[in-house]
Amino acid sequence: MKKSIAIDGPAGAGKSTIAKKLAKKLNYIYVDTGAMYRAMALYFIRKGILKEEEEISRACEEAKVSIQYIDREQVVLLNGENVNHLIRTEEVGNMASISSANKEVRERLLKLQREMAKKENVVMDGRDIGTKVLPDANVKIYLTASVFVRAKRRYNELKEKGEASSLDAIELDIIERDRRDMTREISPLKQAKDAILIDSSHMTVEQVVQKIIEICKQKNGEEKKEWR
Repeated sequence: MKKSIAIDGPAGAGKSTIAKKLAKKLNYIYVDTGAMYRAMALYFIRKGILKEEEEISRACEEAKVSIQYIDREQVVLLNGENVNHLIRTEEVGNMASISSANKEVRERLLKLQREMAKKENVVMDGRDIGTKVLPDANVKIYLTASVFVRAKRRYNELKEKGEASSLDAIELDIIERDRRDMTREISPLKQAKDAILIDSSHMTVEQVVQKIIEICKQKNGEEKKEWR
């Protein structure tokens, strides 16, 4: 039987970074569900659709989002186009937060995510993996950090890319995204009852990865070599 690790948490908690490193250490497939929603959001932006619920519902039927793995790295395709380099902007992230609350968008992507988990051992991160997408995941993690720490991480990322930004503006943006994600009607962001909370505010990436590996060992009763 295939194994799955679900990592949920708010924007900027480090889910993608942690999930990628964890998957590499365990030789699992990393599934970035947020990237799939971002690809869909990119399609809406290109179509000039911003917040209109009915237009989002209709347009999502025209967007084909799929995933390929090259050297076990995820490549997100939007209607056949590799959009990995286009989906990490603030504009796309904000649109993804809005459009991911749409029922049709979520249902369209949910099936693909579950199918991948049936075929491969996966580490999957997002907002509702443990509560909705993979409710029977072997291990569930709720990864978070303080708003200030999450904003500072994003600010540093943009600074390294040479992009001008405001720490205060990023912090306010994260607060608003948290509010949207946690209060949306469909699959709101919340900690699954059987998920283990990890606050990464004062932890390094490697410390978080190692902690999750230890949790996997304890949770599944596996031999040490199985999880190293």
